[in-house]
Amino acid sequence: MAAQRIWLKNPLAIALPTHCDGRGGIVVEGNLVDEVIPAGGQPARPCDVVFDAREHVVLPGLINAHHHFYQTLTRAWAPVVNQPLFPWLKTLYPVWARLTPEALALASQVAMAELLLSGCTTVSDHHYLFPGGLESAIDIQIEAVNQLGMRALLTRGSMNLGEDQGGLPPRHTIQDSDTILEDSLRLVKRYHQRGPGARIQIGLAPCSPFSVTRELMQEIARQAEVLDVRLHTHLGETNDETQYCLAHFGQRCVDYLEDVGWLSSRVWLAHGIHFNQQEIARLGAAQVGICHCPVSNMRLASGICPTVELEQAGCPVGLGVDGSASNDASNLMSEARQALYLQRLRYGAGVITPERVIGWATTGSARLLGRTDIGEIAPGKQADLALFRPQGLAFSGSHSPLDALILCGAQQADRVMVAGEWRVTNGEIIGLDIPELISKHQAAARQIIRQI
Repeated sequence: MAAQRIWLKNPLAIALPTHCDGRGGIVVEGNLVDEVIPAGGQPARPCDVVFDAREHVVLPGLINAHHHFYQTLTRAWAPVVNQPLFPWLKTLYPVWARLTPEALALASQVAMAELLLSGCTTVSDHHYLFPGGLESAIDIQIEAVNQLGMRALLTRGSMNLGEDQGGLPPRHTIQDSDTILEDSLRLVKRYHQRGPGARIQIGLAPCSPFSVTRELMQEIARQAEVLDVRLHTHLGETNDETQYCLAHFGQRCVDYLEDVGWLSSRVWLAHGIHFNQQEIARLGAAQVGICHCPVSNMRLASGICPTVELEQAGCPVGLGVDGSASNDASNLMSEARQALYLQRLRYGAGVITPERVIGWATTGSARLLGRTDIGEIAPGKQADLALFRPQGLAFSGSHSPLDALILCGAQQADRVMVAGEWRVTNGEIIGLDIPELISKHQAAARQIIRQI
């Protein structure tokens, strides 16, 4: 049976590679973009469906390169509202240690549903909490991804350095190294898909230098090399982290990263704020990726990521919403807007443009995840698309539709397509009862706090 051909005709605006004319729209065939049509053009072959996109701005599906789904259960929790990173973590670890399989499933659905509605088609989650009874956490997340029809690179996180050993997490939240390595191998063998169009992928992701041992960092790097999967961790988020590395390892964060075998293009780091110029040059030479998380960095007062210097040095830069307990939202369009304004404070209005931050949320994040088949609208790329209607009071009087998505604060996509299939139509996720999900999720959020 021939794949269905869909013509998204004459969009209001479309984000395409430089010098491409797509004013006539694009043709999707099966799971791929088949044609980009110039103004006044027609598809090369007949189409089964013609969708009138004259009220829509078409973007590549956005890609969220760093998140913690489970944290949707602890949004805006009063005891941590005004805390910086380390006290924030120590206060929340005992709460998160009470996570159950049912609560994680609901938290994952909420995080991904919010992302999907914001135009996000590919997600990466960093899950590192495996208290007793939650050994199958990544399996639970994979089920939620499949239910929503998204793409995901789920990272098998880990912590094996408890506070009684000089680490940050309490002992009952950590696992031993053998358990971590065995489960990592199981997940990659069972779920990891390779090649263009992959829907589920697995990465390996020790939480941070202050929650895993040096030996585990080294062993996971070796395991990732053998299995040929991505590596991820937090690094350079706060000055406290730098001081921790100096006190416990006798070296700064990037020196430690190199010593444990993590200075490679297989790696992407969350945050990447507190690096000096020499360290930025070393990261760039190794093509280590950096996921900028502006809202979390502002919420915890961690600092401003040196995105331009990192890109100039050779680091791919992408965008992530980070955990919903340090962002309190999972909206990637909102994140792009915050990235624009925060980075303009550092580099100026002429350097940080709407086009640049959309690039971070698409092609940049795709590079962090090791993907070349998503994040761009071009023939042969995956048909992952986000369509926005810049209408209503917020957009009244705007003149440049593509710029208006960022500058006027678009919050929700009207339609979202993943692999050629609509997952959001008329602003609603197909097949998901959101009021019921909210009711169950709120009950789980109250329960996890009530146990403290």
